[in-house]
Amino acid sequence: MSSQCLLIALDYKLNFKPEKAGKIPALQERVAERVYNLLTSNGGLYIKIGQAIGNNAALLPKPLQEKFSKLFDDAPQVPYSVVESVFRKEFGRAPAGPDGIFEVFEEQAAASASIAQVHRAKLKTDDDSEQWVAVKVQKPDVSKQVEWDLGAFRIVMWIYENYLFDLPVYFVVDFITDHLRRELDFELEAKNAQRTSQFVASEPRLADRVYIPKVFPELSTKKVMVAEWIDGVRLSDRRGIGRLMGDEALDPPPRIPLPADRFPTLSGGAKWVMRTMVELFSAQIFSWGWVHCDPHPGNIIVRPHPKRRGKPQFVLLDHGLYVRLSDTFQQQYARLWKGLLTVDFDVVKSVAEDWGIGTPDLFASATLMRPVRFKQNDLPDFDNMNDYERGVVMKEKLKGFLTDTDRMPKELIFIGRNMRCALLLSPSLILCPDIIIILRNNQSFGSPVNRIRITAYWASRSLVTSHDMSLVTRLRELVHHLIFLSVMFSIDILFWATKLRQWFWSHFGHRGESFEDELERTMRDFAKSNFGVDIPEKVFEG
Repeated sequence: MSSQCLLIALDYKLNFKPEKAGKIPALQERVAERVYNLLTSNGGLYIKIGQAIGNNAALLPKPLQEKFSKLFDDAPQVPYSVVESVFRKEFGRAPAGPDGIFEVFEEQAAASASIAQVHRAKLKTDDDSEQWVAVKVQKPDVSKQVEWDLGAFRIVMWIYENYLFDLPVYFVVDFITDHLRRELDFELEAKNAQRTSQFVASEPRLADRVYIPKVFPELSTKKVMVAEWIDGVRLSDRRGIGRLMGDEALDPPPRIPLPADRFPTLSGGAKWVMRTMVELFSAQIFSWGWVHCDPHPGNIIVRPHPKRRGKPQFVLLDHGLYVRLSDTFQQQYARLWKGLLTVDFDVVKSVAEDWGIGTPDLFASATLMRPVRFKQNDLPDFDNMNDYERGVVMKEKLKGFLTDTDRMPKELIFIGRNMRCALLLSPSLILCPDIIIILRNNQSFGSPVNRIRITAYWASRSLVTSHDMSLVTRLRELVHHLIFLSVMFSIDILFWATKLRQWFWSHFGHRGESFEDELERTMRDFAKSNFGVDIPEKVFEG
């Protein structure tokens, strides 16, 4: 692995030069092929790293965009014989059979990912009731090579920073390796699920709408985890969600048979789904300080509410990777959001300075996912630059962006989906929170909710309800919160104006731009003018 990474780095070092500008596209093709082969041949954690890069591939060269998009396909399953050997090592028994753990264990995995696969099983019960569970089994090769992989990752990042690229990348290593180790501990994942369930139960606005599957600690180990099986429609099934929620915009004619047909139609439409998602992750960031770091559509299920007929319930899966946010970070991040929406750029600059960030306008753009510019500066003339010159400008922008990595809160690395490994080439996306995942889903479903307003409301509310405040400070924040709510009215007007245009064009057989479509278009223009990068359309759709 180390030798392959060094070969890739040396290729760039030797061939990314002004006199070889015309050969840089071929260099990018070569590097994309080598990186993709490196990740897929090693599997496990390497696939997760590649998926993290893929989440930020918009600002990478086109060959890398195309290669990394392939890493989101289902990972190959390990055979049942391997699964059985894991069970015998962990429990001393087979998954099923006369002396097995379960009454029934389906040998074909229901799903397979980079580090584990999930099987459906039926518990042994005293009352003969049917209790089906999801059994997550870690692939043996992952744990065997993890320390070597992480050690090699540490060495390569040090060489990249100190000898090859002169870019600030090594500061993320300890934080990333620590959290990746945690993700391989399924006993910890079970505890994470239980803790998240407690947080959800404590929030009245989410307690009935959101569900965390029950885990079975007595049947779980560091390599095997057992949780309640949930039957529903995954958020990744856009048309299925439309059928389930009775949303014709997502499920247009002609009507075709879908797995979602086994459920009754539920109320609320896509708007209910996305409002619940935005509020759930806003609560995690601003209220609980406990953030799920992999909220992709495959980890979210919508099902009929078990106690309320005709109502939906939002189910969050895969609790292997969480980040705990400090009270100080939560308050700073809430102040940042509030400052952005009320155009208080002094606050934004103050937070950026506290975090060692030298370009607060890029930082603000990445956080809000829309272009923000504090003052009019002369922009580089990228149209008249070659590939080498554009790369040099991007490198200098990154070095100016991260001026003091010791002060940058490491939580920002994982608030984005897993880790932002596009660090080398994507300064404006390093600090994108889970909001980028929410943006993708909201855009995919036609932007049914005003994501920015909902998130900003939770941010402002958290400043009012914070426990570490004097009475005078709390009253002042309450007044600011009321002023903030009035400012939000203007954002609502923009949102509904966009919805009205979208509705108008739909009646003429056209797909009008949604709120998120317009934000994406302005972000693409921003990336072009600031980085010289052509981001593909619909890049944020997931």
